[in-house]
Amino acid sequence: MRSGFVSLVGRPNVGKSTLVNALCGHKVSIVSDKPQTTRTRVRGVLTRDDAQVVFVDTPGLHKPVTALGERVNATALDAMSDVDVVCLVVDATKPVGTGDRWVAERLDATDAVVIVNKIDRVQPDRLLAQLGAVSDLGAEGYFPVSARTGEGLSALLEHLVARLPEGPAYFDADQVTDLPEETWVAELVREQLLALTRDELPYSIATRVTEWEGPRIRCEIVVERPSQKGMVIGRKGELLKAVGIAARRQLPPGTYLELHVTVDKDWQRRPDRIERLGY
Repeated sequence: MRSGFVSLVGRPNVGKSTLVNALCGHKVSIVSDKPQTTRTRVRGVLTRDDAQVVFVDTPGLHKPVTALGERVNATALDAMSDVDVVCLVVDATKPVGTGDRWVAERLDATDAVVIVNKIDRVQPDRLLAQLGAVSDLGAEGYFPVSARTGEGLSALLEHLVARLPEGPAYFDADQVTDLPEETWVAELVREQLLALTRDELPYSIATRVTEWEGPRIRCEIVVERPSQKGMVIGRKGELLKAVGIAARRQLPPGTYLELHVTVDKDWQRRPDRIERLGY
């Protein structure tokens, strides 16, 4: 039996969360097409007869402009320590740039695995160019994959399992994540808000469950300005209703999800409010 922790790090929107979900075979992280969707460290657990792999999904590393940005960057950097394998994820559709190299400089590249994700979206010559661009990092291994189609994931997974030490399982066989249920529900709501809102509004939104009694769950949606409250609710409450319907589809039948929008002025820039919201 091999067991251990594998951390995935990289710039925003390189597909880390989709990759963790695909490797685990379960949805353990919310996903969207907007950068910085992941704000906290999320662990996804894959258990099989010969191994247990705990994948650590991390926020995308970026140049922070708010206290929240600084907090999520610190979370991602911290996730590189005390794990058995660190994977640097890069985007096959975008040139390897200073952001990727900035991340690479903060890990032991010679012991890391480089994952080139989204290969289903590029032509073979572009993929070869990407692999050539990262080859000078001197990594322990290089794996071109597609989290969306599953291409290359089997080879990557076997390599990661072989890198893990022998040891007992850390989680029960039927556990797929260590995320508390309340946090998971709040994240499902935020995922739908990311999908349905535009411009800068998604980055001003936080969600948290404030009450849970039987099938009734009350989730608070926090925005930074009064004008944003109306945008989240939508005309005649249509947007908020759509969010609730979409989130409930991913919850047990009979769940009653109550959504409430509040304003917490400039919460992203206030460390005490960030702490209160669980980041």
